[in-house]
Amino acid sequence: MAEKRDYYEVLGLQKGASESDIKGAYRKAALKWHPDRWVSGTEEEKKTAEEKFKEASEAYSVLSDPDKKAKYDQFGFAGVSGAAGGDWGQGFAGMDLNDLLNNIFGGFGGFGGFGGGRQSSGPRVVKGNDLQVVVRLTLEEIYTGCEKEITINRAVSCAQCGGKGTQNASDIKVCPTCNGSGQIRQSAAFFFSTSATCPNCNGTGKVVSNPCRNCRGTGVERVRETIKVNIPAGVSHGMSIPMRGKGDVGPNGGPAGDLYVVIEEQGHNHFRRDGENLFYTRVINVMDALLGTEIEVPCLDGPYKLKIDPGTQPGTVERLRGKGLPSLNGYGKGDLYVKILVWLPHKLKKDEKKQLEAIRNSESFKIDPTREDRQILEKEINYF
Repeated sequence: MAEKRDYYEVLGLQKGASESDIKGAYRKAALKWHPDRWVSGTEEEKKTAEEKFKEASEAYSVLSDPDKKAKYDQFGFAGVSGAAGGDWGQGFAGMDLNDLLNNIFGGFGGFGGFGGGRQSSGPRVVKGNDLQVVVRLTLEEIYTGCEKEITINRAVSCAQCGGKGTQNASDIKVCPTCNGSGQIRQSAAFFFSTSATCPNCNGTGKVVSNPCRNCRGTGVERVRETIKVNIPAGVSHGMSIPMRGKGDVGPNGGPAGDLYVVIEEQGHNHFRRDGENLFYTRVINVMDALLGTEIEVPCLDGPYKLKIDPGTQPGTVERLRGKGLPSLNGYGKGDLYVKILVWLPHKLKKDEKKQLEAIRNSESFKIDPTREDRQILEKEINYF
């Protein structure tokens, strides 16, 4: 016969462990080794589990009793000879683990059927479905922020019965199948038992004998509703704005879900967006590039006059600070980047060609770039 192990060692405790520590250690051991959990194991596994469970049960029978624990602490096994034995563990091994834990510990949460005193006395409150709607915005609307009206179909409490499912309160009875809890217990594999929605009342905990004609006893009806939503400035494509409580009302009087307004940004004729910055391309003719000019740049807050210096090179980018989109958090604005392209005529009139040929060989048209121009050329050459 194997030598009996120290009771504290069996439960993984140190001598002098508190009552709560002893209970917690045994609960852990009972969950692990109870025979119900090893019904599909091998014969060897079943035997080991039974022995481990009996051993843990015997240890708990002594250490959970203050008098027995005191004698054991002082005299060891001699102090509790005959006070604990295999029958104790064997008796509890034949008990359903739910009942075992409820009897010893009063139940604990986390598994169906282990709830004990924490089991709900009424139907579960379930939040309603969330809804989603897409709103298309122009870049101008995103720049300023706007108010939009949206129309949705959502479930609300029935107007005729006030969400009760019937006109008369006397027609509402407690469900006899689940006794008003909305849930029924079902046996599952191993030692678990699970909760399922009551099929008789669909989880409401009540049955209606004379249902409302409008909602057919469900307490909810679908309506078409128009809602105003404030769109803050600076939103971006794909962003969603939550509207709390504007989704479907929950079953059994549960709270309403939320409505999510998803932003869809429309394309713009002039601008390309990157975050809070905008990009705009402007084509000027070769003479304006040579001699300089002033152009009008469209901005979201109105046109802006931009000076083009003489000798502006194709691909030059001008930065207009603060002419981009506002930050969503309200801190500053992005910039507008204007890229200058130079248009060259495909055909020239005879006199135009003659005038250009006259200046072709002038000093101003010789390829002798300045330091700044050399950097531009090197950048373009490296690009290719």
